Amino acid sequence: MRVVINTPNGNIGRRLATQLLERGVEVVGLSRSPDKVKDLADRGMKVIEGSVDDGAALERAFEGADAVFWLTPPVAGPDFHEVATRTAKAAAEAAKRKGVKRAVVLSSVGAQTGRGTGPVGVMLEIEQAFQAAVPNVTVLRPGFFMENFLRSADSIAKAGSIFMPAPADKKFPVVSTSDIGDKAAEVLLDAGWSGHRFVGVHGPADLTYNEAAAILSDALGKPVAYVQVTLDQARQGMLGAGMPAFLADIYLEMYGAILDGRMDAAEPRSPETTTKTTLAEFARTVLRPAVEAAAPR
Repeated sequence: MRVVINTPNGNIGRRLATQLLERGVEVVGLSRSPDKVKDLADRGMKVIEGSVDDGAALERAFEGADAVFWLTPPVAGPDFHEVATRTAKAAAEAAKRKGVKRAVVLSSVGAQTGRGTGPVGVMLEIEQAFQAAVPNVTVLRPGFFMENFLRSADSIAKAGSIFMPAPADKKFPVVSTSDIGDKAAEVLLDAGWSGHRFVGVHGPADLTYNEAAAILSDALGKPVAYVQVTLDQARQGMLGAGMPAFLADIYLEMYGAILDGRMDAAEPRSPETTTKTTLAEFARTVLRPAVEAAAPR
């Protein structure tokens, strides 16, 4: 089996590539910077140099491929929605021309809502682009990334607090990116599914921010409080940290969608959607070093 990964250097793409290579799968990685994935190339991954919006590179990558894993790159400009959807549609059409039969598309909780949910607002159209072009598509809709807590490493270190505009007592699924990569590998290695389907990736438990703060307090060995701020306060904080205004605005749109329920998971939790890495484990192994590095000297 030959699988194309469009983001082999990201947390999820790298985890997926490693899992597939360990199982003898032929992996093709599309990368603008081949030096950043040299370790994967040394393990057998074929690297196609180019970006996700490089049509010629996509054609080369999809040649002879059985499946593709598609992850939408992060917001890079104020025209994110248009660029992301245009790029995904072009990729899906390239996959169709090359006879790719299976796709695993990384989406998100809240994707069912469509536009108006910040960076998640592009996902529904991207899902539909691949469903229109590829006969067998599994859409993965993960919960909120544990890695998002890394953005609060500085405030945890210096103020013992996480400041967010999300409700303190609303439960939401929390999942590590390593578990998402593992789920993608599981789906790609499973020959028993066909057609179009949606699969949630929900981590081991739904948590409120208050519950998450208590878990982090225990795992980090220091008190961590959750402080709900207003949308305007969140925007001022992002701008004060140097975030471009367009990026702050797109995140604020997502936070607004969280507040009114449009980012709730459409897929119910089940044994299939429940993954293993706990927030406590993530905090001890990933978040703690970041918090310690941000601590005042």
